[in-house]
Amino acid sequence: MKTRQLGRSGLTVSTLGLGCMGMSDFYGGQDDAESTRTLHRALELGVTFFDTADMYGPYKNEELVGRAFKGKRDSVILATKFGIQRDPNDPTRRGINGRPEYVKSACEASLKRLGTDYIDLYYQHRVDPSTPIEETVGAMSRLVEEGKVRFLGLSEAAPATVRRAVAVHPIAALQTEYSLWSREPEDEILPTVRELGVGFVPYSPLGRGFLTGQIKRFEDLAEDDYRRHTPRFQGENFQKNLDLVTRINDLAKQKRCTASQLALAWVLAQGEDVVPIPGTKRVKYLEENLGALEVELTKDELAQLDEIAPKGKAAAGLRYPAAMMGSVNG
Repeated sequence: MKTRQLGRSGLTVSTLGLGCMGMSDFYGGQDDAESTRTLHRALELGVTFFDTADMYGPYKNEELVGRAFKGKRDSVILATKFGIQRDPNDPTRRGINGRPEYVKSACEASLKRLGTDYIDLYYQHRVDPSTPIEETVGAMSRLVEEGKVRFLGLSEAAPATVRRAVAVHPIAALQTEYSLWSREPEDEILPTVRELGVGFVPYSPLGRGFLTGQIKRFEDLAEDDYRRHTPRFQGENFQKNLDLVTRINDLAKQKRCTASQLALAWVLAQGEDVVPIPGTKRVKYLEENLGALEVELTKDELAQLDEIAPKGKAAAGLRYPAAMMGSVNG
């Protein structure tokens, strides 16, 4: 497994990480035993960078990851997040909290669930519009001083917010959705983080699974799969996006790889400071995704993908429901 460094932070991780969210929430069909096998297999294959959050479950995913890596803590880089609070009586309702006192209590709770005394990379999951970023990052920096956290990160933060954060404490990574059908970070986010020496961690690099080519019909999504409520998986958007995936799959066949591997290879080709974290809960798909590391794209193939999925015109529909779009790029 090759490694990449997240910006100028000094934090070195496997070139591909593993997003763990779907093991416990949102995509339906949880299977802790298979998820644990997937986590263990990832480590065997050289993956060191694992991504979770307190709101996945909620809480269940951190506990799952903590159990899986008990006795193996020194072999993994654990990233988790705070800031999205879900209503215990109705998990679909949520708020955003970046207040300093909450930062501290959320970290303590995550440490306990993960079964560790330190977190390698601690993200603010969403920017709290009611709390200055300087106050939130100031509280996060105190966790570093106390040895509870090694590096700090932000998720879905706007370029101006990242600049303000970096003025308070070094930021190792910015996590944002980025893939062949979500290329918005190329406009301002990527240039900003590169200027500031912040690593870039794309989540959903496979378009929430759509770019794998495995989803053929809306009905392929489980009844409790939250993607049923996202614009890109609905109505006319679904068919338009399916047509996009068909073209990607055609190129993948010419390349003798899978659509997933081609899509991940494209993300990896965007720069040595880019570390995607494709999520899966099955060993089969983990191994397939890691095959992307062996796929090298020529200039002509990159140009073909740029034509198939042009910036700003690739996917049909918003990446989140309209009500949730206000919390991204904050």
